[in-house]
Amino acid sequence: MPVQGELTSLAIVVLAGLLCGMAMTRLRQPAVVGYILAGIALGPSALGLVGDRHQIELLAELGVLLLLFVVGMELSLRGFRAVWVRALATAGLQIGGAVGLMILLSSLFEWPIGGAILLGFVVAVSSTAVVIKMLEDMNLLRTQVGQITIAVLIAQDLAIVPMLLAIRMFAGDGDLMEGLMPIASAMILLGFLIWYLSRRRRIVLPFTAVLARHAELRPVYGLTFCFGAAALSGVAGLSAAYGAFLAGLVVGNSSARRPMLRSVQPIQDLLMMAFFLSVGLLLDLSYLWANLAMVLFVLFVVTVVKTALNIGVLALLREPWPHAFIAGLLMAQIGEFSFLLSAAGADVGLIGPEAHQLVIAVTALTLLVSPLWLATARRLLRIALLSISSAQEGLHLFLRGGWAALWRAAI
Repeated sequence: MPVQGELTSLAIVVLAGLLCGMAMTRLRQPAVVGYILAGIALGPSALGLVGDRHQIELLAELGVLLLLFVVGMELSLRGFRAVWVRALATAGLQIGGAVGLMILLSSLFEWPIGGAILLGFVVAVSSTAVVIKMLEDMNLLRTQVGQITIAVLIAQDLAIVPMLLAIRMFAGDGDLMEGLMPIASAMILLGFLIWYLSRRRRIVLPFTAVLARHAELRPVYGLTFCFGAAALSGVAGLSAAYGAFLAGLVVGNSSARRPMLRSVQPIQDLLMMAFFLSVGLLLDLSYLWANLAMVLFVLFVVTVVKTALNIGVLALLREPWPHAFIAGLLMAQIGEFSFLLSAAGADVGLIGPEAHQLVIAVTALTLLVSPLWLATARRLLRIALLSISSAQEGLHLFLRGGWAALWRAAI
């Protein structure tokens, strides 16, 4: 029977997330797997206790913004500045490669060209939330691998705006040129901010003295800084995630960095539970069961091809082989912004309801299985630490012992 009352629904959601998260940690799996499974169980296609995803959706969006805010605070700006140009090139080649692949497939499956380009956009974007969580769990966030991976993710997020404009253009509703000015402005602002903050001593934020005397105001101050910058970025025609990230960069290079991190981290963990749970709510089990073979085939192809594409692009741009291998593996899933791109394409008629459901199912499943990639990445990290420069030697070592390690980590 549907649960009445928003407060009761919220209590059930939190309880289900807690129980499923604890169950997964007992099985030596990340808690995020439990959150996604809780969303599936509570969703309309299972128990139906949460019939309206919009009750959770806002919290999920705030969780992604706060995650990027925390990432900005934790980044090493000097390392980030060194890889930023390479990250832009990587993201561009990833998007171009994914779109090119989908255009080739369109000739086989008779897809319209606009729909093929939309699917290329969907496949190219990786999950910022999932990848950063895996980097944090592996203590790689401030390493060279973490820096290039995060830079590529931010570059992909910046590309969401021109992608949406392109979708409207293919539907005959919009001009791609109208988005060039805000995108160019955003890149100039980011470059200037990175240069400015990395050359100066730590800045002093307004009201720092008040925050030092009243610790209870720090979380409120951090949330105001994060969401205010996100709102301004949205008003300027850019993604809200971009503004949250810039706010994190500013706070991360201020004297308030450490106390602010301690204050907002628990809130971020709670909101990220809402994000992963909302992913589970999207999955339609009846559609998944009726089209299981096709969904699993597409899931396998997308994961393998995207991994190969990521590794190939990073290697082409002369990233060290172990780094390219690990970063490419971590970014193999389809990201949360793909839901937005797919919904925009469905609204303007570039894809039909069946294709939209397929995108949702494959995206949700790639996010669900991402922790398995974490176990693989741990094995690959050991390879990287051995300074294996040859792809052939690395593959040989991985095949000789990697799958056994993956199985031990999975159980």
